[in-house]
Amino acid sequence: MITLHYLNQSRALRVWWLLEELEVPYDVKRYQRDETTMLAPAELKRVHPLGKSPVIEDDGQVIAESGAIIEYLTGKYDKKGLVPPAGTPERLRYTFWLHYAEGSLMPPLLLKLVFNRLATGPSPWIVRPLLRVISRRVQESFVDPQVQLHLGYVEQELTRYRWFAGDQFTAADIQMGFPLLVAKSQKALDDRYPHIMDFLKRMRERPAYQRALEKSGGDEI
Repeated sequence: MITLHYLNQSRALRVWWLLEELEVPYDVKRYQRDETTMLAPAELKRVHPLGKSPVIEDDGQVIAESGAIIEYLTGKYDKKGLVPPAGTPERLRYTFWLHYAEGSLMPPLLLKLVFNRLATGPSPWIVRPLLRVISRRVQESFVDPQVQLHLGYVEQELTRYRWFAGDQFTAADIQMGFPLLVAKSQKALDDRYPHIMDFLKRMRERPAYQRALEKSGGDEI
């Protein structure tokens, strides 16, 4: 039995979604972030030394990192063609997007989150105005242009194909969903990107996604 170690407000929903797409038996162990620090509880370190989520256990194996989990689960359980055949252009695109999501798209989105918290989080009153100025300038000069660069690239690619790897839904779409939801939550993604917005709409319409979202308690990000 596969066990998903699920942390609220994390990337773990994409693995839950994948498990629903694969239609394999699984169990879920839930964890909650600390409401003050937003850190994962110490119990997760008993599962994996990094104490992060998602993490799965299967046949005595403990696997962390979303991309690695997706590769493991699809390699072992996929009977629905969630990975394009080797040697095809679709497989090359699949592999690119599977790694692009966390390797290229998420870093500027994480920077945006960090600098937003720097500007709005608790700090000594004497340095608060300076922190706000620094945050605004870094975001305007570097972070926001990088976010828009990547969203523009993703938008252009989605004008060519219905899904990220091509005309068929794959696990790469599961991987790409999370950073695009993050971008939308940060108000970086709007109607200027109609193809991305359409992708998110179709993503949310998938029965497996709806099942995972309902079972998780509606925790998209």
